[in-house]
Amino acid sequence: MREPRHHLRRWALLAPLGLAAIGFGLSLTGEAIRLKAQGRPASRWFGLGTLGLIVVNSGIATVVEAGKHKALADLGRARETGA
Repeated sequence: MREPRHHLRRWALLAPLGLAAIGFGLSLTGEAIRLKAQGRPASRWFGLGTLGLIVVNSGIATVVEAGKHKALADLGRARETGA
């Protein structure tokens, strides 16, 4: 098993990236919704909305991966201290 510091570094990197990706993806999706509501042609909003949803789902997956690393770091620290 890797040392807890490795997992803490991965968590510290992935958690904010995932949260930023979720926010950005929601912004893209919202913009696509706005364009659709204005009656713009599908060629203007469909790709943007699809990209937005891809980014949101990638962000969610990244946050879940970060959570895994946090749990592994906590488990490793507990094993080191014998708790």
